[in-house]
Amino acid sequence: MTTATHERLAWIAADWGSSNLRVWAMDAADRVIDRARSEKGMLALSPAEYEAELLRLVNDWLPDQTVRVVVCGMAGARQGWQESAYLALPAALDRLSQAAVRPRLQDQRLEVVILPGASQRGLDGAFDVMRGEETQLAGLLATSPGFSGLACLPGTHSKWARLDEGALTRFATYLTGELYELLAGHSVLRHSVAPDLDDDACRDAFRQAVRESVDHPGRFTNALFTLRARDLLDTTLPGGERRGQLLGARLSGLVIGQELADATHNLPRHEPVTLIGGAALTRRYTQALEALERPCTTLDGDAAVLAGLTLAHRTLTD
Repeated sequence: MTTATHERLAWIAADWGSSNLRVWAMDAADRVIDRARSEKGMLALSPAEYEAELLRLVNDWLPDQTVRVVVCGMAGARQGWQESAYLALPAALDRLSQAAVRPRLQDQRLEVVILPGASQRGLDGAFDVMRGEETQLAGLLATSPGFSGLACLPGTHSKWARLDEGALTRFATYLTGELYELLAGHSVLRHSVAPDLDDDACRDAFRQAVRESVDHPGRFTNALFTLRARDLLDTTLPGGERRGQLLGARLSGLVIGQELADATHNLPRHEPVTLIGGAALTRRYTQALEALERPCTTLDGDAAVLAGLTLAHRTLTD
């Protein structure tokens, strides 16, 4: 990546999560000209430390005049830099910047704009929040103006979001990634499972487990324990590390299948799901949806967050 110069820098995009910060130097045509990363996310900082950490990454980019920094993610959480209140649904994703907050800064070369998250208050009894994913959804809208449909953002806490003509109208969060980590690393199953491989046998085991979990969601905890029993008793499984990989693939399929059992319950068979995220997770969810014979498309998560931050920057500028 070429080095950003004072003359080329127009603004800065930032995604500040719980565990890391990513920043991109953007030119006047909204193209990335440099990037940087820090491992200091919200969990590692007090509110008074945010400005210094941001400057540590971008100081060499900055010209003498003020530069806008558009920030999404956990910097706007209650425990972050400055709280940027959740938008209630329905939320117009192309207008996120209208509810942004601007923290006070020591360095006058910076104008920091922190975008809000989104909240769902008791819709059909469901309370939910998101912070950061709304900007990726805005990125989907930027690439497909007026988008209506269902999007899934896989992750530690997977989000399923319904968009209607560019507005976020409802969403649901599933603790799928965190649940997998807890089961694989801190339950009795840790003695039986290992990270699986992206090969034919593991993919087959994963897909079969997805179908079983969707077809019989009430058996979920029983199906989990059978992984341990199969490790002890099933002589048809290979031994050693390969055994753990196949059982790990089944664990992943059971957990993701439990999510899909609910998220796709009332979804028409031929309605596509748009997956937004990194390559590994979107590939896994694509395999899961294919196992259920459901169509899907993918959008790279980094591209989505940059497109969403760019959309917010443009609405601030217009």
